[in-house]
Amino acid sequence: MSYRFDPIGWVRSPYRDKFGIPRQPGLVPAAEGQVVLYPDYAREEAFKALEGFSHVWLLFVFHADCLDAGWNPTVRPPRLGGRASVGVFASRAPYRPNPIGISAVEQVGLIRAGSELALAVRGLDLLDGTPVLDIKPYVPYADAYPDARGGFASAPEPLGWPVIFSAESLAQIQAADPTGRRNLRVLIEQVLAQDPRPGYMDRYPERRSFGLRIAEFDVRWRILPDGIEVQAMVVTEEG
Repeated sequence: MSYRFDPIGWVRSPYRDKFGIPRQPGLVPAAEGQVVLYPDYAREEAFKALEGFSHVWLLFVFHADCLDAGWNPTVRPPRLGGRASVGVFASRAPYRPNPIGISAVEQVGLIRAGSELALAVRGLDLLDGTPVLDIKPYVPYADAYPDARGGFASAPEPLGWPVIFSAESLAQIQAADPTGRRNLRVLIEQVLAQDPRPGYMDRYPERRSFGLRIAEFDVRWRILPDGIEVQAMVVTEEG
């Protein structure tokens, strides 16, 4: 028996590549985005009473490189450094029998722009263009279990990565976000503080440069003995 589900919309996100996306929602509060509804679902009445809920669940499809990749019964979670394996059903890995994910994000209201209707969200951890299957309200008394055990992910990963900006990168941020309304500097700082490198790279030499795409920028950064330095930002597309 099989079932077919059509997306109700897609995610407009500052994350243009998988590299750099936080491993869980809410870890980067400055990551703002939208769930853009397809025309059949772009109706305000479908969101009646949602303003009473601060957070929502997004049910989505892991669409990037996952749909035709198949699945394995065991995976190597980044949380374990990519070295130890666990069962796929004991993980949130994208390569699953059905590549469906869930994400709890803060909802900040509807935005209507002509015929387009979108739900604005914060704390996003989804790739730009991600298909969304459903939106459900987060119900604190039912969805949060204070005494729940978290297995190998029982506590947040320690940050411990101060982020510094070169004079060049600060000038580029100022030019791109002169009013600070986009919160660009804070977004970059929060993303890099998570140390987005794969776990197997933790022994790589210091001062190696990396790049990740945030919004319309290719952010160049490197590991220093005392933290992470943002070296420069290259515009790759229009914002």
